[in-house]
Amino acid sequence: MIKQRRQIPAVDLHDPNYKRLRYCRYADDFILGLVGTFQDAQAIKQKVGQFLQDNLKLELSDHKTLITASSQQPARFLGYQIQNQQANDKCTTSKRNVKKRSINGVISLRVPVEVITKKCTLYTRAGKAIHRPELQDDSDYSIVTRYQQEYRGVVQYYALAQNVCHLSKLHWVMQSSLLKTLAGKHKTTSSKILAKYQTTCQTLEGKTVKCLEVRVQREQEQRPALIARFGGISLKRQTDVILDETPYVYKNRRTEILKRLLANECELCGATQNIEVHHIRKLSNLKEKGVRDKPQWVKEMVAKRRKTLMVCRKCHDNIHAGKPTRIKTEMNG
Repeated sequence: MIKQRRQIPAVDLHDPNYKRLRYCRYADDFILGLVGTFQDAQAIKQKVGQFLQDNLKLELSDHKTLITASSQQPARFLGYQIQNQQANDKCTTSKRNVKKRSINGVISLRVPVEVITKKCTLYTRAGKAIHRPELQDDSDYSIVTRYQQEYRGVVQYYALAQNVCHLSKLHWVMQSSLLKTLAGKHKTTSSKILAKYQTTCQTLEGKTVKCLEVRVQREQEQRPALIARFGGISLKRQTDVILDETPYVYKNRRTEILKRLLANECELCGATQNIEVHHIRKLSNLKEKGVRDKPQWVKEMVAKRRKTLMVCRKCHDNIHAGKPTRIKTEMNG
């Protein structure tokens, strides 16, 4: 017996269940596997649609809800290709020397070929890797970090796929694009950039692989160097990962926060000790109407159009306390 589902409170903030229910995440994408006939699948589809309509007040989309014979045509779900494997030549031999088909009927998850092709086109033109001129003003550290974030996002999303190793093509294309981008920045060749930054590292499985690595030494000897790597990510299938998000997409505009951190200088008073990062959520929050005499730190952030500011601990405390901050002329005087 199915009890009537309680309607989620959307307005009443005083409802004792509101705080709990407003964080619920109702999935609208799902896939069902069935061993049966096409008619069985149609009957189940109809019953599911009726249940959603009667109990959850949701409508099942006919053009999105497909019935696929997975042994003949792969199904697509959340970017994965799902197929019922059939191969009579794949056999295993038992202890009694009896051969048995080993993969027939086993469901496989795969990275679709078109997904790999589409990802590669972001870094190619006419089939060849290209440089990215929009990154020319960034540091080598920032460029390598960005490429690694984009590559890692795709690999981690498709880690469940049995053919995740096919992403080695994407790795090669992205590395070629990365080398060309760095070469264009320094007006040199990709081979010289490769000779400068290529090294080896270990994957999580302990395998030694080649990668590109940029190290940024800090003036303070006791602080470790900043390291950015491209590569060094295993392309071995992982069966224990959780599929939760779409592949990583880099959305932030380029930033030279690295240079500002390494400068180790307060951007308000010029102090070089105990440097911290003051950040805000939105620049629009600083534009208060009716306030003419704004604090110096506000003027600095508005002028530089930055949501972060490198400040010393004294200035940082003054900002949060609503007190005036020191300026460089006062420090020099």
